[in-house]
Amino acid sequence: MAKSYRPVLRDQPMLLPVDMREWLPPDHLVWFVLETVDALDTTALERSRRRGGAGAAGYDPRMLFGLLVYAYCQGVRSSRQIERMCITDVAFRVLCAQDGPDHTTIARFRVDAQDAFSDLFAQVLMIAARAGLGRFGTVAVDGTKIKANASIDANRGKEWFNQNVTSMLADADRTDRAEDTAERESHVDDLPDRVPPDLGDRTRRRERIQLAAQELDAELQRRARVNEERDAAALARRHRSEQGQPVVGRIPNGPHRLAEARAHLAREITIHQAKLDRYAALIAAGKKPMGRPPVPMEDSTRIARARRVVRNAEVVEQAAAAADQSASPAKKLPKVVANTTAPQSRIMPTRRGFLQGYNAQVAVTGDQLIVAVQVGRSPNDQGCFTPMMQAAQDAAERLHAITGNADHVIGTVLADAGYNSDANLKADGPDRLIALGKGRDQARAATMEPAHGSPPVGATPREANAHRLRTLEGRDLYKRRGATVEPGIGNLKKIIDRFSRRGLDNATSELHLAATAFNLMKVHRAIPAA
Repeated sequence: MAKSYRPVLRDQPMLLPVDMREWLPPDHLVWFVLETVDALDTTALERSRRRGGAGAAGYDPRMLFGLLVYAYCQGVRSSRQIERMCITDVAFRVLCAQDGPDHTTIARFRVDAQDAFSDLFAQVLMIAARAGLGRFGTVAVDGTKIKANASIDANRGKEWFNQNVTSMLADADRTDRAEDTAERESHVDDLPDRVPPDLGDRTRRRERIQLAAQELDAELQRRARVNEERDAAALARRHRSEQGQPVVGRIPNGPHRLAEARAHLAREITIHQAKLDRYAALIAAGKKPMGRPPVPMEDSTRIARARRVVRNAEVVEQAAAAADQSASPAKKLPKVVANTTAPQSRIMPTRRGFLQGYNAQVAVTGDQLIVAVQVGRSPNDQGCFTPMMQAAQDAAERLHAITGNADHVIGTVLADAGYNSDANLKADGPDRLIALGKGRDQARAATMEPAHGSPPVGATPREANAHRLRTLEGRDLYKRRGATVEPGIGNLKKIIDRFSRRGLDNATSELHLAATAFNLMKVHRAIPAA
């Protein structure tokens, strides 16, 4: 047993030069990130940097990119936090070679190099393919809501914009002119701030408010067009019903619901009365009618159902009228809003409530490699399926052209019920399997009405999809969806659970950066096991 402890000599000068290769083990993620960045074509990063002229030498863009990627691997996205880690964390000190950039340099590089992130994502995907990853036999597509760099309380309606935009822009112009005058007339160094603290960055704020107003106008126009088309279709249905023509489908909600319901009731009464008159005429002529006699008017189930529809429509119309009369204009919240901080973001519904953000789409292979990402503003996933399927197919074709690996050919694309539509089932592309509804309902249908073999001849795409989901092979194939994409999204949101930059294009580039970090960690973990 030792007689004493090891000495703690914090003030002991080092006798030999420091070798940073001894600071971290050889299999550390930092060394893999550095080797990967050296293997990438960083021409696009070089174009984002300026060289020559007076001033201090700039930072190597490859070092800055490696620093960003490793920071995202650790779930660190704040430029200020990255700056601190370059001082306190050994791995970050190795990455920057103990010459850490300040947070402004990191933030500006992330802005200047954003156009290169998608290409670098594709290059890292190729490295993963050459390492044996990317089993495209099953590709699962799913979406997740990611917060924007904005508050949900910053949403405003059309009335607010009409009341405040003009005065705020005029206030900003007056402030800018006053400060320009003060700068020209003053010769002291302690000039007033370019923008008063209570106004913040007024120039950028002006742009954001104007963009938010434009986004709000565009959304209002889009909804107005949709409402006009819906009202025109409902009015046409109502006219056909009033003319005695049969109308298929449920009566749509809206101002024409009650009128169409009454027309439908009148048509049912007319049809049933014609049956009664025809039966009475046959009896009066001494003939024996064929079949059962028609039931009395008050016993007809079709007429009773039509009367219930009329009563329900009357109740809905009365409730709407009462709500309009009792609602106070001051308490009435706008239905269409725009965010003054991040105008392109939207209010997204989630299982835990609502958030201000974007709908991020992810395509993941069977071995949980992210092959395509997309950022959208619609909370509905249906319109995202075809672009994501095409992006995954393009990635598979690029990889297969280089590697020739049979695994780099898409087999089946899997998606949940949020993507179920005739358009997505009919679209050109690889084989796909889309859920019809909730998992328990789908399992019950497969148990109660099992199917075997291929879909019947002449089946529509929807019928063929439902048939395959009731087969044993289809059920086993669809079960891979949850085990494929759900863990991938969960691990991706450990890297990025909130966008740091504002704007749809900026969020898309940041998601490509996060997906690059995700795939790099996947390759790093897979190589020792290979």
